[in-house]
Amino acid sequence: MYGIPYLGDELRTRQHLTLTQVGLLVACPTVGLVGALYGWGAAADRWGERVVIALGLGGAGGALGVAAWGASGMVALGGLLVVAGAAGASVYSASGRLVMGWFSARERGLAMGIRQTSTPLGMGLAALAMPPLAGRYGLTGAFGFLAVLCGVIALLIAVFAADPARPEAAVDAAPAPNPYRGDNTLWRVHGSAALLVVPQFTAGAFSLVLLVDVRGWSPVHAGQLIAVAQGLGAVSRIVVGRWSDRVGSRLRPMRQLAVLTGAVVAATALTTAFPSPLTPALLVVAIALSASTNGLSFTSTAERAGPAWSGRALGVHNTGQNLTAALVPPAMAALISATAYWPGFALAAVVACCSALIVPVPRRPAVPARTADAEAGASRTTPA
Repeated sequence: MYGIPYLGDELRTRQHLTLTQVGLLVACPTVGLVGALYGWGAAADRWGERVVIALGLGGAGGALGVAAWGASGMVALGGLLVVAGAAGASVYSASGRLVMGWFSARERGLAMGIRQTSTPLGMGLAALAMPPLAGRYGLTGAFGFLAVLCGVIALLIAVFAADPARPEAAVDAAPAPNPYRGDNTLWRVHGSAALLVVPQFTAGAFSLVLLVDVRGWSPVHAGQLIAVAQGLGAVSRIVVGRWSDRVGSRLRPMRQLAVLTGAVVAATALTTAFPSPLTPALLVVAIALSASTNGLSFTSTAERAGPAWSGRALGVHNTGQNLTAALVPPAMAALISATAYWPGFALAAVVACCSALIVPVPRRPAVPARTADAEAGASRTTPA
């Protein structure tokens, strides 16, 4: 999903693609993912999470293998990346359900934070691996590495993952009420989370080429710095998840972090417009901070929707985020190509502040996590 931005220098110099073309390739896996989320969610409802994740990652590994050893040209490569993204969508549709099934309300913030470290850790691994692999072995080595990695993880999931027990519904039970009807809270959570994708993907996708173009760094050294930033992003998701458990709220910390993200990304734009030695440090902070809120919005969506609607609500949530993720790289690449790097980062900062305005923070004090857990106890899934 996130390896293509770190192949930007290889694609531009050896494949002679423009920055806009690279942005289109960056978006291809996300395009495939958005189209497949609902189908994988329905499959997880019927056959369970373990088999769905294993099959999806196996399919992604196959498509990436063809990209490594059989693709020629931008169109063919883009098509295979769309297929790989569609297969990998199984992880998005099923892995969050595992967390909601195995952990209680007072534990979910931390557990979901750990689950959400997958994104920055994946970006960090890509930042470390992609530039040197592409520099030495070309695109064949880079995509071959991704194909093998997906295959190995698919095997590990098939062997070791455990589906949570599913509660049996009463025969005469009334259908659960639609959480979207008469209440815009979930839509506001979806919208604010989608907007926060803009600064996250702007910082994540363009930091490497910014450091190469503006600061004169080598792609390998830039990738190493970004890997550190993504590692900090993984840590931030765990810390923020634990924080939300302690304060009994997901949305209040989310609003505060959105405001802080806007401030840091704005400072990054300023130091890019007026070159400063602070630019690399601010990029690290921007990448780490913009990654911190994802678990909060995801957990809040599942908790607000309830067990009967959480799968569909998470599908809507993921679709909104990933549609935004698909649009950001090509749109930002076009803006940066037409102007400079700083307008792109400035726009991302404004979007982060807009996100903070629509986070639906309740006026009344949040219910403590332990109390909420006790009230929801009857509807929780009991681990096998």
